[in-house]
Amino acid sequence: MPEPPVPDAGTPGTGPRSVGATIELEALTKRYPGSALPAVESVTLDIRAGETVILVGPSGCGKSTLLKMINRLIEPTGGRIRIGGEDVTDMDPVRLRRTIGYAIQASGLFPHMTVAQNVALVPKMLRWPAARVRARVEEMLDLVGLDPAEFHGRYPRQLSGGQQQRVGVARALAADPPVLLMDEPFGAVDPITRDHLQDELIRLQRELHKTIVFVTHDFDEAIKIGDRIAVLRERSHIAQFDTPEAILTHPADDFVSGFVGAGAALKRLNLTRVRDIGISDCPTVSVDDPHQHIVDKLRSGGTDEVLLLDKRGSPYKWLRRGDLMRAGGSLARAGTPVHDTVTRDATLRDALEAVLTDSTGRVAVTGRRGAYEGVVDVETLMNSVHELLEADRLEAREAQADIEEQRAAQTHAEQEGFFGGEAKT
Repeated sequence: MPEPPVPDAGTPGTGPRSVGATIELEALTKRYPGSALPAVESVTLDIRAGETVILVGPSGCGKSTLLKMINRLIEPTGGRIRIGGEDVTDMDPVRLRRTIGYAIQASGLFPHMTVAQNVALVPKMLRWPAARVRARVEEMLDLVGLDPAEFHGRYPRQLSGGQQQRVGVARALAADPPVLLMDEPFGAVDPITRDHLQDELIRLQRELHKTIVFVTHDFDEAIKIGDRIAVLRERSHIAQFDTPEAILTHPADDFVSGFVGAGAALKRLNLTRVRDIGISDCPTVSVDDPHQHIVDKLRSGGTDEVLLLDKRGSPYKWLRRGDLMRAGGSLARAGTPVHDTVTRDATLRDALEAVLTDSTGRVAVTGRRGAYEGVVDVETLMNSVHELLEADRLEAREAQADIEEQRAAQTHAEQEGFFGGEAKT
């Protein structure tokens, strides 16, 4: 397998060059000494270049073992692995791992290294020139939404859990690998941070088009992130490998249905993105604006509310008429803090939860580094939910009509067969 491409020497800091590669697993098996049954048994799986495939299943089904065999952190007992059409089963494992990004739970950052040193690790191993490494570190930090100037020299202990995970993803992508393996990377952070990290991964994938294999035990996460989902039984036997929508609407068997759980129709809210519905604008002011400008905006605007942005352009507070007067003119005490935001890659479910937990009846939409981009209100969200549910009802009615038509045709055929020709009275 060739080394991943790097930016031209004359243009340090240019964007990623490689795109995803196909992954073919053929009868991949792992047996541990002393175990009566294999941990992973004869798994055959074809993953297309540039798609995100989720491995999901109950604890102990071998999904992490299967993932780690792809970069041979765990050596297979049998079977073949092909990446980009090349058999890597017998390749030097160290060389193989340097061409595959790897992100794990709790980030796996080296605590004695700065953020920049962690991100630069693989490019330095590949002997990239120092200027190219520095440019790549800045590019990767910016890509995952971290200000290079602010985070470059920090150590992992100085970062929040979400920031650590972002650095972990930046490190995994630093050498521009065609394949990214992710082993429950967001499992150790709080739910709100996890939602934002999922959105960030979706945004990154739209930009980079890597081949991502992602392990999770959370089916909602699988629906939100995956292009296709492999639902695994014991020993990683594949119960169903299909799109999220197909698994939700047509589970292969009772095992898959049980794993999907109740509320399959509501889970489909994870299939629609904020970018697919109407994003509107609202009046904004900045903490850097003169006090009188903010007062005038509140008085003259067509709404009794404006969104106050912080120095970075991120949503900070909702200000209503009278808030400044009640707070004695102090911006620090006036208004209602913005508790949550969503990105354009957030799901309808994320946005609906954010709106329902906020007293304003709408949620701010943000872009890279949390910059304000617009708002989504509860009316728009509820209209979208109603349209989705109505589409589900229509599909269910059509499916029932097909079933009844098939039953009628079968009954007619049975009658003709019984009477030896057309049915007679």
